[in-house]
Amino acid sequence: MSDTLHIIGGGMAGSEAAWQAARMGVRVVIHEMRPTVGTFAHRTGNLAEMVCSNSFRSDDDERNAVGLLHWEMGAADGLIMQTARAHRLPAGGALAVDRDPFAEAVTRTLRNHPLITVEDGEIRDLPTSGHWIIATGPLTSGALAESIRAATGAEHLAFFDAIAPIVYADTVDMSVAWMQSRYDKGETLEEQTAYMNCPMDKAQYDAFIDALLAADKTEFHEGETAGYFDGCLPIEVMAERGRETLRFGPMKPVGLTNPHRPDVKPYAVVQLRRDNKLGTLYNIVGFQTKMKYGAQTAVFKTIPGLGNASFARLGGIHRNTFINSPTLLDDRMRLKSRPSLRFAGQVTGVEGYVESAAMGLLAGRMAAAQILGRDLPPPPPDTAMGALITHITGGADAKTFQPMNVNFGLFPPIDAKGGRRGRKDRYKAYTDRAKDSFTAWLAAQ
Repeated sequence: MSDTLHIIGGGMAGSEAAWQAARMGVRVVIHEMRPTVGTFAHRTGNLAEMVCSNSFRSDDDERNAVGLLHWEMGAADGLIMQTARAHRLPAGGALAVDRDPFAEAVTRTLRNHPLITVEDGEIRDLPTSGHWIIATGPLTSGALAESIRAATGAEHLAFFDAIAPIVYADTVDMSVAWMQSRYDKGETLEEQTAYMNCPMDKAQYDAFIDALLAADKTEFHEGETAGYFDGCLPIEVMAERGRETLRFGPMKPVGLTNPHRPDVKPYAVVQLRRDNKLGTLYNIVGFQTKMKYGAQTAVFKTIPGLGNASFARLGGIHRNTFINSPTLLDDRMRLKSRPSLRFAGQVTGVEGYVESAAMGLLAGRMAAAQILGRDLPPPPPDTAMGALITHITGGADAKTFQPMNVNFGLFPPIDAKGGRRGRKDRYKAYTDRAKDSFTAWLAAQ
């Protein structure tokens, strides 16, 4: 049907795109290959399944670009944000969710919508007619990736993304570990004690780094290169960049006090964040890895408090695919050579659940507007969504284009107090300006 929007991929972007288009009265078909065709990282056939972290990151909409993106998606009646808030878990200042009930709720909402149909099965070739959004994410199937490459005339780009391990909470030694969010963030006691913390002294940290560097790693296939995205580096890659790198990254000891030894400041701290509502599962924060399974168990059990830990899931590594969007897409997210095709989500070169869903929100609205005979311009570049779409469709250097999280560096500069002491005021000025602009953009529709 010429007035039907077809979406390939039912992840964060595809799910949000379908919801937005259906809200505008457009009939939608989601084509999802799972569970008929599985991937390395997915476990179910649910829409919007979270495969790595269970966190949507900072929920601070006044001084954080990710939190601002949360706010914009909420203002636009975004399904992903609505559902995330309904299934949130204590995580200090972050928005973490109970991943399985979250995905089940998104799936149920979309499958029950009268204008949305979900068709199982793999789409192996780019369509040649109709209205389509390609939202296949970083794990685009090989056949479709090859079709995209043939249609664009450009080599697709790839990087490797690693999954963090998950631990059974009752196997963590709480006589060593303790519960505390960094800087006691959160308004409730539950939020302020949302993380398990495992402390290390210098000798333990040095031994951990030695074991990490010596561990057996997953080997790449011939012709593959390790072009990692810096925001999701495996811990062993970080360690290879310098022995102290992890202490200034996921293992930084700041903002924490060990109640077992309050007078001794830890040299490094490993944090675990709740992964489900029951609190039976915790993921090791920032511990994406490409170590082989046997090595992971041995190395992670050297962490104080995890000596007897059992793992519900070990880490892993998979290939992520994205296109060179600054070269290939226009500012309506359409493929320049074939305007009937739009791209959305991580395949466009944004990184993260939130950013992916936000690009799905825009693609869904833009496609629905076109079907309804209207044109929808992107949000202003001083909004979080506008900054992202501006970056991926022309603001980035095509020669060095890499996946990008939303950050204030993508926004047009603003006049505010400078220096570290003025940073909070400057960020607040960014978010105030963005909220006004985004509200006006929504009102114009």
